[in-house]
Amino acid sequence: MDASGETPARTNALIRAMARWGGFWMGLFALLGGLWYIVSSSSSWVFRSMMPGGARLGRAAVVAQMVRVGVKSIAIVLVVSSCIGLILAMSMYTPLAELGQQNMIANIVGIAVFRELAPLISAIVLTGFAGASIAAEIGTMVVGEEIEALEAHALNPIRFLVVPRVLATVVSLLLLTILSDVAAVVMSGVISVLFLGVGAQVYIENTLAQVGLSDFFSGLVKALVFGVILASIACYNGLRVTGGAAGVGKATTDTVVQTIVLVIITDLIFTAVFLELGWV
Repeated sequence: MDASGETPARTNALIRAMARWGGFWMGLFALLGGLWYIVSSSSSWVFRSMMPGGARLGRAAVVAQMVRVGVKSIAIVLVVSSCIGLILAMSMYTPLAELGQQNMIANIVGIAVFRELAPLISAIVLTGFAGASIAAEIGTMVVGEEIEALEAHALNPIRFLVVPRVLATVVSLLLLTILSDVAAVVMSGVISVLFLGVGAQVYIENTLAQVGLSDFFSGLVKALVFGVILASIACYNGLRVTGGAAGVGKATTDTVVQTIVLVIITDLIFTAVFLELGWV
């Protein structure tokens, strides 16, 4: 026991706990700083490309990334969204039927899908399908010293590697969210009409009466921000890879975990803001 009355073991445990918390906050600040750098630099290049005689970003690179990120994710998003629509309809039937309000399935599904589930599901699916792939691809370039080769030729990695992936991810997520809206609502309507005793005309009328343009566009706003978060985290983790193949694996894992957590927190913030503004 030392002069302060504490045992060395307790002091060491306290130091280790402080070190862990300090490492957590340092990692968080590093992540936020890296995301700010990625987003601000990418926005700068996009803005410069829109100016007369400005920098060219390369449409072929953006289209190629959209095919790899978005087109190949369509089937997965449709399957997951369709299942979500079926699950929602079947889960809500019994409690609503007890109140004689089974026709309200359309109202609840429409609001839940357009405001929350479609952008969230699309972002999570795209995180696992494309986010990890982007991080691994860029991380492999770092390990293979391809990034240094670009810089040696006076080529900016943000312009040639990050911007096409950010633009492709954002556009793809917007379009996938729309497909997710349609798939979930349609499949919910199919099972409601065929098996749950809801009239087709009633389902369509209730959906159109409940869901407005504000619900549709609020989901697209979330998808836009989710796309920026997803691509930025993937590119950030890819660019900071160290340690060879093990570093690439860690970057992919960090990308998936960080993106899902940050997307859900962002969704919570958006919902709270929209509620305060009276948009939900």
